[in-house]
Amino acid sequence: MKNNAQLMQEAKESLSGKWGLAIATFLVYSLITSIGQTNDDIAVYSSVITLIIIGPLSLGATIFSLNISRNHDARFEQLFDGFKINFGKAIGTYLLMVVFIFLWTLLLIIPGIIAAISYSMSFFILAEDENIAPMDAIDKSKRMMYGYKWKYFGLGLRLFGLALLCILTLGIGFLWLIPYANICNAKFYDDIKDSPKDGLI
Repeated sequence: MKNNAQLMQEAKESLSGKWGLAIATFLVYSLITSIGQTNDDIAVYSSVITLIIIGPLSLGATIFSLNISRNHDARFEQLFDGFKINFGKAIGTYLLMVVFIFLWTLLLIIPGIIAAISYSMSFFILAEDENIAPMDAIDKSKRMMYGYKWKYFGLGLRLFGLALLCILTLGIGFLWLIPYANICNAKFYDDIKDSPKDGLI
């Protein structure tokens, strides 16, 4: 197992020479997923738009991130692969994750955070297995994250610290941080997917 500092360094190395592509891809991703969020006139359509596009776009972003992370052929158009591959399953996975995290959050914030961490590998699993069902992807993510939730939380804290620094740049730093964070998550996925589940939580 690699520590988070190693994973973050490897993410930087994988992004070397590909920063422009990654920034452009995730900038488009961010712009599309924000549709309807800032315009009250179309707020009634926002939830429908979100349901239709967030899941497939998240799957596409995951496919792109894995290709960057593994030094494979990464292309901008992979961002839209979720609309061609597993479109329905991507929507189903996203919807189930939102519902489950919301229900856990109703209990307390901490159970909601734990649930979000438990389901965090779902789209990576879906990206690698076109035949897996949404609920099975979520269940597999929960099993995969057993013993590694605290490690993933630690990675999130490191990225959150960088996010605070990005605020000092008037938000410009997020152009680099968002793709970097996604590649870090891809590195994390590859690091734990075949690891023994010998942790405690």
